[in-house]
Amino acid sequence: MLGARMQFFPPSLKFFAIVVLSLIVRMVPETQAADSAHTNAGDDDNHRAFQPSWSSLTNYQCPDWFRDAKFGIWSHWGPQSVPEGGDWYARNMYVQGHAAYQLHLAKFGHPSRVGYKDVIAQWKAERFDAALADRLMRLYKEAGARYFVSMGVHHDNFDLWNSKFHKWNSVNMGPRKDIVGIWAEAARKHGLRFGVSEHLERSYSWFNTNKRSDTNGPLAGVPYDGNDPKHADFYFPPHDDESMTYPVNPPEWWMHQWRDRINDLVGSYHPDLLYTDGGIPFGEVGRSVVANFYNASIQRNGGKLEAVYTLKQMQWGRKGDHGDYVEGVGVRDMERGFLGKIEPRPWQTDTSIGDWFYNPKWGYRPAKWVVHMLVDIVSKNGNLLLNVVQRPDGALDPQAEELLKDLAAWMRVNGEAIHGTRPWRVFGESEKVAEAGHFKEDVNYSAKDIRFTTKGETLYAIALGVPQGEVKIASLASVAGKIDSIMLLGTEARLAWKQDGAALTIQPVAQWPCQHAVVFKIRFNE
Repeated sequence: MLGARMQFFPPSLKFFAIVVLSLIVRMVPETQAADSAHTNAGDDDNHRAFQPSWSSLTNYQCPDWFRDAKFGIWSHWGPQSVPEGGDWYARNMYVQGHAAYQLHLAKFGHPSRVGYKDVIAQWKAERFDAALADRLMRLYKEAGARYFVSMGVHHDNFDLWNSKFHKWNSVNMGPRKDIVGIWAEAARKHGLRFGVSEHLERSYSWFNTNKRSDTNGPLAGVPYDGNDPKHADFYFPPHDDESMTYPVNPPEWWMHQWRDRINDLVGSYHPDLLYTDGGIPFGEVGRSVVANFYNASIQRNGGKLEAVYTLKQMQWGRKGDHGDYVEGVGVRDMERGFLGKIEPRPWQTDTSIGDWFYNPKWGYRPAKWVVHMLVDIVSKNGNLLLNVVQRPDGALDPQAEELLKDLAAWMRVNGEAIHGTRPWRVFGESEKVAEAGHFKEDVNYSAKDIRFTTKGETLYAIALGVPQGEVKIASLASVAGKIDSIMLLGTEARLAWKQDGAALTIQPVAQWPCQHAVVFKIRFNE
């Protein structure tokens, strides 16, 4: 494969293989040194709560703060926002004919001359500083968020903190700012739990399209800039795996670099939540990172585990394509999708108001959609983590700010039916039922779709819309228990209602107190 690649290089780069081999040799001592440091740091593992085994990790118990929080906001942001072309730009700009490739040609030039490293150089995050982070965090909290997650590193292999193990980071280049650190300070200032997301496990294969060249056209056969051995520490040494999944049989040095960088991220910012974009990668190496995360939390919190590790169960493709998932080792995450019933363990959906990275062509979801999704998820014992898309400079579009203000108005009236609640006997009753699974989030609910949450002796019945007439709830017929009182959150108006053997029927009020969804607060006779 290496010989086949060399035929595309001009004579001045015929020493390519020798240089690459020397780079790999230089990497090995660094990895061995990191391994030594890791081993020394783990000498007292026998005295810690968690070991890097499935039997140990399945002892995990989700902390109450996460069960109570219900709603988090995510900054899924980085240099891939610069081209304004949405998600997976760093991979697809090297795929001839792809929309991202065409966008790159138009904005920057051919990827043999101007590559993703040069996109990073153009990411300045001009407006992002402590003051903006503080302002945005205030908006997020008012919108109902009780935790905040910062991107740590995406598949593009670029760290958003002052990484000890990778020079390609946001402090050394690009904005020359500690993005994670600025977010962490703002979140904690406003009393939000802080988390980080890592998507690095796929990078070794996902990003390897940078080794290609055009197959036709005037620059056919001219290698893209990822072939330049000077940047092998960013683009990776040559190999054959270009899969979008976790890498197949990755080298040991890569697994250990992933471990060291994620341990560095966790050790530097002490997050309460760590999100992995898939299952646990790399066998025992990955399990050791999760165990380290849990044990560090226990040590910081006086013996109490406050950490939340979210992972995904993705079952398509080959076994291991998306890492390992074992029920109970952490909190299950669904990407842009739902679960279909009340789950005994807390879980999370992650989604976005638009594309994952800034893409003005996508537009934004309305606040109504966010409210309905949040309510459905909470009724099933889940949380919603919502990406609020940032522009390349770090600010939000006016439409995104309006969405947040709309959410804040709804939460001021109805937040008690969300935060600190637990599921009821059933999650709800519906004309429409969301299909369970990843990437299945488009459901148009109406006021006839009801969801339930509870807090202590109070039951909340939430209509997913503004009723146009009476509200009938079959689940609250007489057999459910005799109702003592019903209030409508946001108004002092007395409600007319009747409970019989068929349903609870609530008559409409002259003016409903809010948009998107209305909440009935119900107490039963003891």
